[in-house]
Amino acid sequence: MSANGIRLHVAECGPEPAPGGPDPVLLLHGFPEFWWSWRHQLTALGAAGHHVLAPDLRGYCGSDRPPRGYDLWTLAGDVAGLVRALGARRVTIVGAGWGGAVAWAVAALHPRAVSRLVVVSTPHPLALRCAVRRRPWRHAAALRDVAFFQLPRLPEQALRRDGGSGAREFLAAGSGPDWPAAPEFERVAAQHAAALLTPRTSHCALEYFRWAVRSQGRPDGHRFARAIDRRVEVPVLTLHGDADPWVPEDVARASARWAPDHEFLTVPGAGHFPHQEVPRHVSEVLLRRL
Repeated sequence: MSANGIRLHVAECGPEPAPGGPDPVLLLHGFPEFWWSWRHQLTALGAAGHHVLAPDLRGYCGSDRPPRGYDLWTLAGDVAGLVRALGARRVTIVGAGWGGAVAWAVAALHPRAVSRLVVVSTPHPLALRCAVRRRPWRHAAALRDVAFFQLPRLPEQALRRDGGSGAREFLAAGSGPDWPAAPEFERVAAQHAAALLTPRTSHCALEYFRWAVRSQGRPDGHRFARAIDRRVEVPVLTLHGDADPWVPEDVARASARWAPDHEFLTVPGAGHFPHQEVPRHVSEVLLRRL
């Protein structure tokens, strides 16, 4: 599909939306994932009668990988453009990781495109920024990776080495204690590794992190912070793994400051990727809430 001047690869499942029926559901992946990370939720929600779409975000795999546009302004515009391309008035957005950050940005910058928000392992961008500035030592592991990602070329090489083993290490580091030992983990890691080996994907994926850091001292970063410092006027559900090693629970809960209608649910035993670690549980929660 074409949106915001680029082409986005989109996986779809479920019947076409009917007048008066539920809004389409848009599933936004994080790093180092791609659309396939939502495979369980795509089929579960589609079988329940929802029209579900999971795009590859800008820079990933089947979508266009332009040299720029990896800021949350542009990424939110991609999603809003995708909603218009679908011919939908509004959609429910479910986002994990970077997809969750994009979801928060869409709700703030393009509120008419969103009917409901579900964020997985993702605080509001301003809640995360405040937490990191106040207590950086609590985020030492994540900040170490983000600092490494600022280097030229070396992070891309690390992600692609040995056939993409860097993706496996990142998934294992961010997950709860049980998932890396699960029978399916190696297959899942291999799929994500192969996705990052797509030409330019590893570089484009890292540009998200580079913009996040570099924008902090630039005018565009200050403008973005002011633009999203507003109430999200749609219901927001946060799903948070209780074993998430990167995002403390209190930081995720602090997002309620920007979302008056905010519900927080803990996912037992899950780390940063609950939609993949305990997919049945997450799918059941989504079906109940949607």
